[in-house]
Amino acid sequence: MISFQAIDWVVVVAYFAVVLGISFWSFKQKQKNTEDYFLASRHVGWFVVGASIFASNIGAEHIVGLAGTAAKSGVVMGHYELHAWLVLILGWFFIPFYMRSKVFTMPEFLELRYSPKARWFLSIITLIAYVFTKICVNVYAGAVVFQTLMGIDFWTGALIIVVLTGIYTVMGGMRAVVYTEALQTIILVAGSIIVTIAGLIKIGGWSAFVQAAGADHLSLFLPANHPEFPWPGMVFAPPIVGFWYWCTDQYIVQRVLAAKNEQQGRRGTIFAAFLKLLPFYIFILPGVMAYVLSNAGKLPLASADQAFPTMVMTLIPIGIRGLVAGGLLAALMSSLASTFNSSATLFTMDIYKKKRPAASEKQLVRVGRIATAVLCASGLAWIPLMKYISSELYHYLQSVQSYIAPPIAAVFLLGVFWKRINGKAAVTTLVGGFIVGMARIALELNKEHLTGVLKAFASINFLYFCIIMFVVCIAALIVISLLTARPDYAKLNGLTYATTVAADKAASRATWGWKEVVLSLIVVAIVAFSLIYFS
Repeated sequence: MISFQAIDWVVVVAYFAVVLGISFWSFKQKQKNTEDYFLASRHVGWFVVGASIFASNIGAEHIVGLAGTAAKSGVVMGHYELHAWLVLILGWFFIPFYMRSKVFTMPEFLELRYSPKARWFLSIITLIAYVFTKICVNVYAGAVVFQTLMGIDFWTGALIIVVLTGIYTVMGGMRAVVYTEALQTIILVAGSIIVTIAGLIKIGGWSAFVQAAGADHLSLFLPANHPEFPWPGMVFAPPIVGFWYWCTDQYIVQRVLAAKNEQQGRRGTIFAAFLKLLPFYIFILPGVMAYVLSNAGKLPLASADQAFPTMVMTLIPIGIRGLVAGGLLAALMSSLASTFNSSATLFTMDIYKKKRPAASEKQLVRVGRIATAVLCASGLAWIPLMKYISSELYHYLQSVQSYIAPPIAAVFLLGVFWKRINGKAAVTTLVGGFIVGMARIALELNKEHLTGVLKAFASINFLYFCIIMFVVCIAALIVISLLTARPDYAKLNGLTYATTVAADKAASRATWGWKEVVLSLIVVAIVAFSLIYFS
């Protein structure tokens, strides 16, 4: 495998210089208050919103993890990546409520819809979830990229990632994050397309690839008795996790909250939905290509998670390799920066400000920067324990998200569509669901030493666990709400469909036309085609 050459290093260093330059420019802009720092003054256009959503979603953990899982198990994890239709759900059904409420965070929205307790618990749950599912995963994936592409020691690479990303996130705030993400999206997509084309050329074209990969590696629907990815689980569990991620997670929704208005926010989600169609073809399929090339003795694949970086080092010419490496680092840094900024927003606005309501705007910005540094350290500390849940990065990510997502998804879904759901039901579901999810993680880490009921609980397929949890949470919300006092509907104006006044409905309707509808239908059609072709 060819090593990194001088020209590759020049390209990578130039990329970092541009990113830090944007960060410095952002730092020089006005950051006098929390709206400037955390939401870029709510003045972002649709292109930057969409590119930022995509770049936030597609981190190095997706490129490394998706390709790695595909190299081992085929395209089955593509169900999670064909979630472009869920991005449309955010734009069409949830943006009106979020933007009318003028909130900074999703927990703040829950306070308006339910109660202060709901806000408090969701803030804590989300911050813990970010350490388990975003920070450590991104840092781990980035360290793998550094190790495979540049020969830098794993932990040294991890520290470099945390320090560099932390610097430009802390300096520039949300403005630095969204504008660097717009640049990084272009680099990331271009670099990944180059790798995909190079892999196809090496194999001998699409027909040769399909024949060599075999039906099992190119099927989205595996047998119902498959030990890891049974098709019923893959059909129903990913949309639950996807709804939580795309429609309720601060990490994604914060990009929309920074939009100029509802129209720009919706158009941004439609653009992001088109971008979200790409990962299946430029990240998952290259993983299958790595599997084919490795079997043919044309690719020295040491482990599944090294599939994509190894293809870069083996198949891509000098110079262009530096650009593609820049794309990988772009994915890593954009996703990690988004996590840092969203986490800092949550801690500052939902926890610190609630405890210190008299804190000045300048003090809140400073606290947000300190929170970023603390979260960096927490993510690093969790990395050594990840292997006990799954040896594959993306499998680990989806497993843990399947334990965390169901209660949050249920509380938001029913909260917006049914005004009868009350605060007691929401808090009970959030807390109870979180405890069960954390218990599952704790038991899974120690599964080898368990017996009886505990071992059975820890051994339930993660997809089926997600589905069962979601159904139980929905039932709990309904039963508890009906057994306790109904909420004060007068206080829910504009927060549910049933309590939205006619003027607000008309204002929202004026923000879209036939172009938005047609483009959204095209996204849905491409998702349907992908599911049918790879069935």
